[in-house]
Amino acid sequence: MKNIVLIGMPGCGKSTLGRLLAQHLKRPFYDADNVLEKLEGKTIKELFAVSEACFRDAETRAVRQLSELEGCVIAAGGGVVKRSENIEVLKNGGIIVFIDRLPEKIVQDIDTESRPLLAAGRQKVFDLYAERIELYRRYHDHIIDNNGEREAALQALLELARRES
Repeated sequence: MKNIVLIGMPGCGKSTLGRLLAQHLKRPFYDADNVLEKLEGKTIKELFAVSEACFRDAETRAVRQLSELEGCVIAAGGGVVKRSENIEVLKNGGIIVFIDRLPEKIVQDIDTESRPLLAAGRQKVFDLYAERIELYRRYHDHIIDNNGEREAALQALLELARRES
């Protein structure tokens, strides 16, 4: 059974929708950022304090480990698309679903203080979106719109999972 890998901007709903999807499908759920912190023994903030490259290397190690699993729901980090090798290994055993949420919606909902890449403020969300949107569009197998009710996005994910299984 293929993994369902959720990609998208920080704050787009990957973890929330991923947990709900996994519960409905009775599959294991993995948040790649949590897996990364356990593997490295450091927080994301600590890794970013060294450098973004240090964090991205750790992210690639976590992605490689997660890609070896089967039948899971995985919420990838927002910047996983910055390295094509990450997407290649995730696609080997899974389908890539882009959770599309407009930056205007994201800034209404998230606490930028708790996210290292967004600590510079709300404008950073718009900057990251502009930087990454083409990568999300290039690498996805499917897109789920998460600009309305969360339940609608979850239902779309459930329908997609049924079609893909």
